Amino acid sequence: MPRKFLRRFLPSHESVANNRYVARLGHRVRHPGLWHLNRRSVAGGVAVGMFTGLIPGSNPVQFAAAAIVASIARVNLPVAMITTLYSNPFTIVPLYWVAYQIGSIFTPNDTQPMPAVELSLLDKPIGQWWPAIVDWLIGMGKTLGIGLPLLGLILAAAGYVAVLGGWRLFVMWEWRRRAQRRAAAKP
Repeated sequence: MPRKFLRRFLPSHESVANNRYVARLGHRVRHPGLWHLNRRSVAGGVAVGMFTGLIPGSNPVQFAAAAIVASIARVNLPVAMITTLYSNPFTIVPLYWVAYQIGSIFTPNDTQPMPAVELSLLDKPIGQWWPAIVDWLIGMGKTLGIGLPLLGLILAAAGYVAVLGGWRLFVMWEWRRRAQRRAAAKP
């Protein structure tokens, strides 16, 4: 089962609940629904991670957003946070280019090239992050501001469907393998 494979890489619920930093966050992070390894929870975690991975900023911002959305949606928290790593310095330029192209479909009159505007969140308190992100998106233009959420939704839906389909195929493969072993063991 995919569950056995994932358990090798993910921390156990007990180890997370006993972590001194997580204990400060309260019962919301220790909710068992955030740690279940079933196909819907993992698929939801992948969808949350794919969407929040496009949030402008560094990995801590994306991790925090993934943790917040995963705890609200009660999907697998570690999977959501790990999935945000698909947007990294090597993939961010192609992802933003695709987002810009998607946004240009919906804003055909706004055809100016992508401006270079830098986003800096580390020098601001957490309460000022969202206004800074909104200002950054406005500075990048309406085309990218529309394209990023749309690309995030497309990637989230594709990730959700891919995990559900992959999980189903893996389970069917295991069933067939088990049936073959039983047939071979019969005298």
